[in-house]
Amino acid sequence: MNHIIIGTAGHIDHGKTTLIKALTGRETDRLKEEKERGISIELGFTYFDLPSGQRAGIIDVPGHEKFIRNMLAGVVGIDIILFVVAADEGVMPQTIEHLAILDLIGVKNGFIVITKSDLVDQDWLELVKEEIKESVKGTFLENSKMIPVSSVKKTGINEVVEEIDRLSTLIEPKDTNDLPRLPIDRVFTIQGFGTVVTGTLLSGILKIGDEIEIYPKSIITKVRNLQVHDKDVKEAYAGQRVAINLANVKKDEINRGDYIAPKGSMKETMMLDVKVKLLKNLEKPIENRTRLKLYLGTDEIMCRIILLDRDFLEPGEEAFAQLRLEEKTVAKAKDRFILRFYSPMFTIGGGEVLVANPSKRKRYDEDIIEELALKEEGSIIDHIENILINENNIFYNTKEIAIELSLLETSIINEIKRLEDDGKVVVFELNKEIYPLHVKKIDDLIDSIKTELEVFHKKQPLRYGIPKEEIRTKYLGKNKQKLGDIIIDYLINRQIIKQSRDLLSLPDYEPSLSNSDNAIKEKIIEILDKEGFNLTKTNDILNLDINYDKKTIENLVFFMISKGDIIKLGEEYLISSSKYEAAKNILRDYFKTNEFITAPIYRDLLKTNRKFAIALLEHFDQIKLTKRDDDKRYLIE
Repeated sequence: MNHIIIGTAGHIDHGKTTLIKALTGRETDRLKEEKERGISIELGFTYFDLPSGQRAGIIDVPGHEKFIRNMLAGVVGIDIILFVVAADEGVMPQTIEHLAILDLIGVKNGFIVITKSDLVDQDWLELVKEEIKESVKGTFLENSKMIPVSSVKKTGINEVVEEIDRLSTLIEPKDTNDLPRLPIDRVFTIQGFGTVVTGTLLSGILKIGDEIEIYPKSIITKVRNLQVHDKDVKEAYAGQRVAINLANVKKDEINRGDYIAPKGSMKETMMLDVKVKLLKNLEKPIENRTRLKLYLGTDEIMCRIILLDRDFLEPGEEAFAQLRLEEKTVAKAKDRFILRFYSPMFTIGGGEVLVANPSKRKRYDEDIIEELALKEEGSIIDHIENILINENNIFYNTKEIAIELSLLETSIINEIKRLEDDGKVVVFELNKEIYPLHVKKIDDLIDSIKTELEVFHKKQPLRYGIPKEEIRTKYLGKNKQKLGDIIIDYLINRQIIKQSRDLLSLPDYEPSLSNSDNAIKEKIIEILDKEGFNLTKTNDILNLDINYDKKTIENLVFFMISKGDIIKLGEEYLISSSKYEAAKNILRDYFKTNEFITAPIYRDLLKTNRKFAIALLEHFDQIKLTKRDDDKRYLIE
């Protein structure tokens, strides 16, 4: 079933509340002051059953200019608007402002109800109809039905109900597979139950027992009980008016404007990238950095508007902008908002959120404008691609993307699968988390690594390659080493690069030695073999007096290490591979008849000094051949 919310809008005292009573048999005014003054101040809520059998929630919003904030909170999530104009007064200032607000927040369905039609004659009624027709030109109500009613005499009420029923079949089904989000519009306490909040569930499903978070307060709680249309339910669906009994939360900890969503599913923000449109009837343009009031969901926040491609925005114009907020909030791409001047208070425009958690944008940056234009038109899959291509961070898992876009992770995973099937992403997994890398990012990574290796090979022809850790840290970051290794292995498996020991090189690269290089190589091995287990210091080899510059000898030593001809022990000593293997074999032979070994014993076996024996043993510890326990070492193999 598609759950729908109906709302009223129009000037003060035009009969909105009376109309709802005629439709439902119930009053929505609930404050003593409302009853005394005969006007709606707060939001009123009730429901009724349509002829089709569908139960519709209905919201009565205040018409008075002073209570426009309450009106804005009430129209969040409304599917059908009953746009009310009193026959005896016609179109009034709040009629016009309410219509502009409804148009700006993207309401698509509604019709006009001319109340108090029994108070005027037919000629006057026709004049009012013409006036209304002129006022709604260019808005979503331009071709909508007009129904004269008398809420007191009940004339026209059946026709109103029939039109609501007809329009209800045109409402697009709400996405119950999306992230459950509810902007809070009321907070109160019920004795014996505790704190209760209400709002329209914009998307998803809420269930009793769900762990939720109140944003941007970072309060974690659980859904204790749920009510829809005054009835206890186990779960509530997108499009329903919902009352939520919260566990272990005090009333004064929550405010209208806060959001309810699953724990950890949304990111607080102090900035929003938006497309903003000004009303045509403004007297003057707004200037960059103008301070305004933002109405988003049920929240009201002061902000400054940063115009990204101009200094002034003229009445009736649209532009990309960044709103810099004075308080934290949460939002999602495609959320609609209203902007008002705060002194004097009047509506100037509104628009749509494009990026809910942006970085600080530079003005007059063509790349940013192009990016926002793509986001404006893009689908969910486009937004995912945009994150994977344009964000600085190369690693985004599906959970992080879901939080970035305020969507369920399952939805993100489904879209990633589509991108993978289309050959646009490569998916990597680590610790049950899914990391999609866009092929454009992978291509950029390949180009960067190949270029660096090409330059390195030219400068260092005797070196086999660059240490793997150095490449991983530079291009894949320090924080996710295992994931970086997985991606490097992916590049190796695709034969884009190759690995020898811990060094990376281009796949077809092999260092080549000249005759003189080979002569020096043999000389170095001869020296190391001659010294045996009396280790030679690295600097002693580098400073050999053999008519070779130190840098060339250093490169040759590095080459020999990478090929395994010599082994470096720590930072200080070198040993030839033949003597190294001999030292290992002596150690293994000893362990055949002994449980542990000590440095003095190993020293005597090698016929060397304690310092060299310890250098070898520490190396064996490092490569996990042995394990040290106090002064004893045990064979791991």
